[in-house]
Amino acid sequence: MEEKHHSIVYFDGVCNLCNASVDFIIKRDLKAKFKFASLQSDLGQKILQENQFNSDDYDSFILEQNGNVYIKSSAAIRVAMQIGFPWSLLGVFLAIPPFIRNIVYSFIAKNRYKWFGKKETCRLPTPEERARFIA
Repeated sequence: MEEKHHSIVYFDGVCNLCNASVDFIIKRDLKAKFKFASLQSDLGQKILQENQFNSDDYDSFILEQNGNVYIKSSAAIRVAMQIGFPWSLLGVFLAIPPFIRNIVYSFIAKNRYKWFGKKETCRLPTPEERARFIA
């Protein structure tokens, strides 16, 4: 029997926008392709260190998939492409160079706490979601 491969989405566990994004993905990821880990977790810290990011910089949404690591807009677009229509149409934005796409991404990331708020602690999965969270 072939082992089912999952992609891992790393997110800022205290960011309300990031948590809403995780909820959005879970609701649309009917085949449970994605697993989740907060950047504040041990696994999240490991991915930050391995990719030479500051270990307390949670501004990036990270997707680890098939041995590749995607960050910021590249990660978000690749996730959107896999959760079905109409979100898969966002794949056309991959044609835009990341340094241009990430201007918008970074502006939102810089202001996300001010605009959407912040939790005191990382998001805890519901009992139904627990299997989808690995850290």
